[in-house]
Amino acid sequence: MLYSKLPIIFLSTLASEKDGSTNSIIAEFILNHLDDMASIGICDLAKQCHVAISSISRFCKEIGLQDYNELKTLLTLPELYYEPYSLIDNTQERMNAYVNKMKECMDQVLCSIDSNKIRQLCLDIQFYKKVAIFGLMKAGSVALNLQCDLLMLKKVTYTKLSYKQQMEYLKNASEEDLIIIFSYTGTYFDYEFRRLPKILNRPKIYCIGGNRVENTNDVELEYITFDSMQDQASHPYQLQCVASLIAQEYDYLNKD
Repeated sequence: MLYSKLPIIFLSTLASEKDGSTNSIIAEFILNHLDDMASIGICDLAKQCHVAISSISRFCKEIGLQDYNELKTLLTLPELYYEPYSLIDNTQERMNAYVNKMKECMDQVLCSIDSNKIRQLCLDIQFYKKVAIFGLMKAGSVALNLQCDLLMLKKVTYTKLSYKQQMEYLKNASEEDLIIIFSYTGTYFDYEFRRLPKILNRPKIYCIGGNRVENTNDVELEYITFDSMQDQASHPYQLQCVASLIAQEYDYLNKD
């Protein structure tokens, strides 16, 4: 269950840009006209969005692309897919099946996650003054939820929904930073467009997800993993379960 580059870039742009801004207008138009984009050139796109051609070029660079040609290539295979969990005819039975799946996937987390690693993460959250929490797509909402819970516990943390802003933070981070990354598939760094350069002053990074893959980046990671079916029905409930466990443990440690 991997999200392609298209939804990651465009949905994070819509979520992070001010309503009515040039970038948000361009992103919204593209998402609403995916089937037509193959025949739309940069001049046509600028005309449709009522912006200058230079605004389209700037948009491409600001969302992390090289130019309009890369945008066109990206739009050739959008790979948008939703995975239904149940095809039972009865609505109530479909709802029951889905909720039971949610309960099952959270029990799966509880039975497989390493509680000692959760405790160590909470100790690190206490220790580090600079703590950032990131995730993309649905994992981004989990990062926001944990940020909110920690704020209620008087721990201020940093997060951003935009993947480009997350990458910039990671590239500028130092050994003074603690970074928590929610990645359901465990492949946050495995996309070509999310490669990081070698970092001299390395931050401490935790990667939390339902799968551990071979780390192909030159980035040292602490993994906190749990058993998972790696399907859309379990995501983001399993990640949210872990985020809630972190907040609960952090609260307990602060009471000591």
